[in-house]
Amino acid sequence: MTDAQGAARRPVEVAVGVLIDADGRFLLTSRPPGKVYAGYWEFPGGKVEAGETVEQALRRELQEEIGVTIGPVEPWKVELFDYPHALVRLNFCRVRQWSGAFEMREGQQMAWESLPLRSAPVLPGTVPVLGWLAAERGHVGPTHAGSELPTAPGGEPAPAAGR
Repeated sequence: MTDAQGAARRPVEVAVGVLIDADGRFLLTSRPPGKVYAGYWEFPGGKVEAGETVEQALRRELQEEIGVTIGPVEPWKVELFDYPHALVRLNFCRVRQWSGAFEMREGQQMAWESLPLRSAPVLPGTVPVLGWLAAERGHVGPTHAGSELPTAPGGEPAPAAGR
């Protein structure tokens, strides 16, 4: 592998906000027109810039993209995801407090969701989070449209009959 190929596959650090409201719903936004996977639904966030922590990046990205100032950030899970266009390290953080009115500043849409999702299609990197939320909430069944297998408590695929 050449240095250029190695550099191309270094993970891009991404800060991702899992905003959860008082009713336990979580915020999804659609990818804006003109971006890779435009129209797919995801948790909001963006790239961690040089010199930023994940929390700093998340605060900046949510202010820039959806117009809110977030309160305490709870680091939650980290997932490495290999998309055809980039290898990304998704740093998922829970956020339960914010101020300001939601304003979709990049032409995206927003939806407060619960399981199973109504919004579709879902960005592949979002799918693990749905499984984690399902496990925490004791949700059994599909988490979103296009789920191949229902999930069992624990976020693992439910065993199929006859296996």
